[in-house]
Amino acid sequence: MKRRIFILVSALLASIAPTAYAAPIYTFPVQGCTYTYGHYHHDYPATDILTHIGCLFVAPTSGVVDEVNRVDRFTWKTDLGADRGGLSISIIGDDGVRYYGSHLSYISTKIVPGYRVTVGEVMGRTGDSGDAKGTTPHLHFGISWPTPANIWWVRRGELYPWKFLDAWKVGKDLSPTPSVAALEKKVGRVPVHTGY
Repeated sequence: MKRRIFILVSALLASIAPTAYAAPIYTFPVQGCTYTYGHYHHDYPATDILTHIGCLFVAPTSGVVDEVNRVDRFTWKTDLGADRGGLSISIIGDDGVRYYGSHLSYISTKIVPGYRVTVGEVMGRTGDSGDAKGTTPHLHFGISWPTPANIWWVRRGELYPWKFLDAWKVGKDLSPTPSVAALEKKVGRVPVHTGY
């Protein structure tokens, strides 16, 4: 009798396939701290994720590092748009979308143009560099498409990220690729600079 029960249980367990889980494609770009963010940003589409100095800024998706700015050149005397982000990183995701984070306090030494990142990999730490000095520390997060180098007004954000951030923070892999492609087609790869 015991042998029959053992055989029956063994057969039952063997027939149950293990559940497979795929790794996430997207993740929320701030980890290790509490944060808040809104659905609005002044003058152009982006999201400021308010948090503490030193929180982890992670790759929101896998891709390749595009641009890195390790020197905070911002000064109110010149107020140059290209310098407002302070320490910053942009990556081109495997999905073809550019993701940008700025106002960092630290950038990992391995983060250089051409370096391959995986989703969730630590790239730097949040802060208040650039024109965020003296404000609530935050990560400025922008979504756009790849452009030639130094097209900072596209890099800083062309598509509001909040609905994607809302999805990623609860583990949903919502892709901005279709929205980014449609917007780029509408305004062109290098649209005229607007906003501040």
